[in-house]
Amino acid sequence: MAFYDDLIEATEVERNTLLSIPFIQSGAAGQLSLESYLAFLGQAYHHVKHTIPLLMATGGRLPERLEWLREAIGEYIEEEMGHQEWILNDIAACGADKEAVRHAMPLPATELMVAYAYDTVYRNNPVGFFGMVLVLEGTSVSLATHAAENIQQALNLPKSAFSYLSSHGSLDVGHVDFYEKLMNRLDREEDQQAVVHCAKMMYRLYGDIFRSLPVVRLEQ
Repeated sequence: MAFYDDLIEATEVERNTLLSIPFIQSGAAGQLSLESYLAFLGQAYHHVKHTIPLLMATGGRLPERLEWLREAIGEYIEEEMGHQEWILNDIAACGADKEAVRHAMPLPATELMVAYAYDTVYRNNPVGFFGMVLVLEGTSVSLATHAAENIQQALNLPKSAFSYLSSHGSLDVGHVDFYEKLMNRLDREEDQQAVVHCAKMMYRLYGDIFRSLPVVRLEQ
């Protein structure tokens, strides 16, 4: 079995636990209030703004034997540049203050997830960071576009309030194919296990962000 398939199988329990969180279930069904959607966007901003710094840090820490992976990180950086500003623009399109979000402190759960990502890169095996990539991009493909359409319809908001969610649902389909090919080139046990371990942890830590958000459902 290719490593990517092993990775998906090894993290199935953690992935299903994340997808069963009430906030995510309500979002996918389009049952969240504007308050909840804005809370989600606010925390998304506070971890997405670290995507480029984390990718750069990972690339700088990889050994020479993984030069092909460093080159792939360059492609990721180009694709991900500026996405945090998309989130702030979505917040503004909802009628909220995007600058207040920019300067706010993240929730503890968000801060801990970001800190763990940096810890993985700098203290453990930097290849492990690709466990975080699996969690964030895989979740986007599963839910983002569907949730965006349902929430938009329920809240009667403009499409401009969903650029982050809508784009990541479709965009990340291609990213997952690219990711699968990269993971299948990892041939050392220590690199593979680093990715599995980080993914398992990230499913838990990312889930804690959703567990921290207010689940304010729309009145039926």
